[in-house]
Amino acid sequence: MAHRPRIFLDADVIFAGSAAPSTQGASYVVLLMGEITLLDCFTSIQVMTEVERNLADKLPHALAEFRLLTKRCLTVVPDPKITDLHAFNGQADPKDLPILVAAVQANCSHLIAFNTRHFMPTDDKIVIQRPGEFLRKIRSQLSFLSSAEEWGD
Repeated sequence: MAHRPRIFLDADVIFAGSAAPSTQGASYVVLLMGEITLLDCFTSIQVMTEVERNLADKLPHALAEFRLLTKRCLTVVPDPKITDLHAFNGQADPKDLPILVAAVQANCSHLIAFNTRHFMPTDDKIVIQRPGEFLRKIRSQLSFLSSAEEWGD
């Protein structure tokens, strides 16, 4: 049995998905893919705290959707210890370093964020992508299923 891709969502993606005015936004679609178990979606305590604070300040009406979505589709992992960050120094902006480390520690193949320039991993353990880029890659992979002969046993 194939394993589902493990992806880590940054605060801006969860915020955008929770506050999305439509169901076609890339951030919302990524969260929905987690909800229907196509993906295993992860985030950290730090990220959840940031999203909840920002929604409470800017869009309090979106808090209920945020709580519902995250309950259904996200696994929240602990924040990394300070000592864990040292091995990753220089691979992300200082405030975003715990997010990168949490994603790596959760064995995620992708970190999905809008501010991709904030992350500069030095190896290929994790891919940093915007939600739209991530969905385009998935669509390109799904196009291989369009041939009828590939559905045969």
